[in-house]
Amino acid sequence: MKQITCKFRTLAVLLAVFSSVAAMGQQKEVNWLDDLKSRITLSGYAQGGWSYQDPNGKGTNAYNLKRTLLWAKARITDRWSFLFMHDFSSVVQEFYTDYRITNGNELTVRLGQFKHSYTMENPLSPTQLELIDVYSQAVLYLAGEGPDPLNGVNYGRDMGLEVYGDLANGFLHYNLALMSGQGINRKDQNNQKDFIAKLELRPMSGLRIVASGYLGTGCAVGTAAWNPDIQVGDNYKRNRYSVGAEYKTHPYTGSKYKEARPASIRAEWLGGQDGEVGSRGGYATLSIPVVDALDVVASGETFDRNTKVEGWDQTNLTVGLQYWFYKKCRVQFQYTRCLCGENISSKDYNWLQAQVQVAF
Repeated sequence: MKQITCKFRTLAVLLAVFSSVAAMGQQKEVNWLDDLKSRITLSGYAQGGWSYQDPNGKGTNAYNLKRTLLWAKARITDRWSFLFMHDFSSVVQEFYTDYRITNGNELTVRLGQFKHSYTMENPLSPTQLELIDVYSQAVLYLAGEGPDPLNGVNYGRDMGLEVYGDLANGFLHYNLALMSGQGINRKDQNNQKDFIAKLELRPMSGLRIVASGYLGTGCAVGTAAWNPDIQVGDNYKRNRYSVGAEYKTHPYTGSKYKEARPASIRAEWLGGQDGEVGSRGGYATLSIPVVDALDVVASGETFDRNTKVEGWDQTNLTVGLQYWFYKKCRVQFQYTRCLCGENISSKDYNWLQAQVQVAF
């Protein structure tokens, strides 16, 4: 009888030990999963809609899905993070790591593939920008956001190393970068690296005054009708500058664009040099909340691809409405009158666009 009682006691002790160990292991697993979830943030958005144009008197219309982006940001430590972004309607867009060196925001280092800091508009997300076509012609071309036949379409991104930060209690923001110059997902085709610098003054709440510059050497992956001297494989001088200012009545609050909805005006003048051909242009864009979650948007922008030869310029005048139906989600309607120089393939034409944006 004593033996049986002793065995039961031993079994009870063992069960208690095993239960404690299992509980500890389960607690550790739960803590590990909670920690992982707290350090990884998933975000994304999609933009799609409809467009009508009548270049040369011939009307065309089409539905489109412009962007379907998803990105994950991992906070490794309080100073160190990593981001990966993919556009499912296009290609991998970004992958980079940030490390904050100082205790404050004075100095952070970024390494990888990311949006470079040239111009005011290029670093901004399409979810914030007012135009359905997103960027002005000058930014599309000079920042590599859109159709640059010489360097390809790189969505305003490149591979490289950047340092950035805020000084004087946020009065001055700076970006200094050494980039590949060849664009995204593409090996550098020459030994030269491109230098990009941007300085941003914030003298008062809502106002920023910005200047940026780009010094580099491109290696042509295509040809441009307005710059016939540069052939595929040629190395050519590729320099840019921009100056501009923006004022918002109040800043966006996190991702709640609908709740914030400031009145804003942004204007910028840009210029560039590709080989021996210069280009220049600018834009001014206005957004005014009118009632409920409805905004009126207006923009005027112009770009001359070759300042030495007449007829390579185009001016776009846009007016439209946007309605924010939930946080970062909106419906947009816009009309644009496009005024084209004689060397542009299309004559003056009308452009109607509608778009739905869903973001989280």
